[in-house]
Amino acid sequence: MLCCYSQLKESKRAVNSILVDEDEDEDDVERVSWSGEPVGSISWSVKETASSIRSGSEQSFPKIDTTPSLSKQGSGYSLSSLSIDFVSDLSPEETVRRMQKGRPFSLEKFRSLQDKLLLLDEAVAVYDGNVITAVLIFLKKSLSKEILFRELMARDVALRHYVHYLKEMGEQKLLLMHYKEHLNIKDEGRRRDFLKSCLSLPFSQDDATHVQDHYTLLERQIIIEADAEIFKKFPRKASILNMPIITTLYYSCFYHYGESEGTFSSPSNIRKTFRISEKQYILTALGARAKLKSWFDVDSLFNTKNWLGYTKKKSPIGFHRVVDILHKNSAPVQVLQEYVNLIDDPDLKLSGALKYKCHDVVINTYRDLKDRQQLIVYREKLERDSPEYRKIQELLNNVQIRWKN
Repeated sequence: MLCCYSQLKESKRAVNSILVDEDEDEDDVERVSWSGEPVGSISWSVKETASSIRSGSEQSFPKIDTTPSLSKQGSGYSLSSLSIDFVSDLSPEETVRRMQKGRPFSLEKFRSLQDKLLLLDEAVAVYDGNVITAVLIFLKKSLSKEILFRELMARDVALRHYVHYLKEMGEQKLLLMHYKEHLNIKDEGRRRDFLKSCLSLPFSQDDATHVQDHYTLLERQIIIEADAEIFKKFPRKASILNMPIITTLYYSCFYHYGESEGTFSSPSNIRKTFRISEKQYILTALGARAKLKSWFDVDSLFNTKNWLGYTKKKSPIGFHRVVDILHKNSAPVQVLQEYVNLIDDPDLKLSGALKYKCHDVVINTYRDLKDRQQLIVYREKLERDSPEYRKIQELLNNVQIRWKN
């Protein structure tokens, strides 16, 4: 495995992250903007690692010394030997043989790409790690990184040596500058193909998963984007292409809710493919369905059945957060009251009921607390002869209730 680059900040329109922070206190779904930019979207972060790559059955890697000049020791080479006296008319095979024997050689005579690749292939063929590394240093200096990466990805042994060399020299970021080039590709089809080509780079296991997800996400977005018919009922302001995974899930919950898991655009398919947690899925789906005032779908997110077949509501995010999201989406009082009643903490329940004017919940809570004084205070905030006002009056006149004050 190779050492990877540190965080690449997410471009406004580029999908540079798919990791979900499950400890985020804010409602991520409420930060989705359809003006064309994801607001506060989940960031893409590839963590730095420092593990070495497996050498398999090939020769061991040479130790790279970073001092300016080294004398030949064993099969090692001085970096200055690259500029040793010019030796003309040597084939790649003859040059590699001279390098192995420690005799004078020059690599500068290999000017064409074809000659340079023949030299590299010959170095790999002799199974001498020091020779391979010396040739790679020459190629690094004489080829653009795009061409070098393209050719190394077709040469597994040489690529692994190059990875090791960069690791030893502290230049790991150079290896993955090639991957970062996707930010400069505007055409989505070409960007998808470019990301696909990056899959063969020897990332660490975790980072390889992230790159695979990036490619899969864009591929999925291209397929979903082709379905323009669905936008006639609910027009949109921005394309889904290159949006982050949570924005994509929100989009799916908004436009494709209820589709079977077998379709690429279904929320359940996206959730499974990108390993989205239950908490993040519920937050995202809740925001999308509440935006559409689809209260039945909201209920279905929380309905569960026990082994006796009874239905009850359960939430992984806390019903006080559910109430906040419902209120932001102008849910009717009846819906709000149902979910305020599901808040376990008595203080949170009462504060939520007071905040969102869920009168029945407030009245019932003071009744259960046997707090006569608070009922009187709350009654004065209500319109006379309203149902809630009359309900308080009835409670205050009930002699069977043993008030605490």
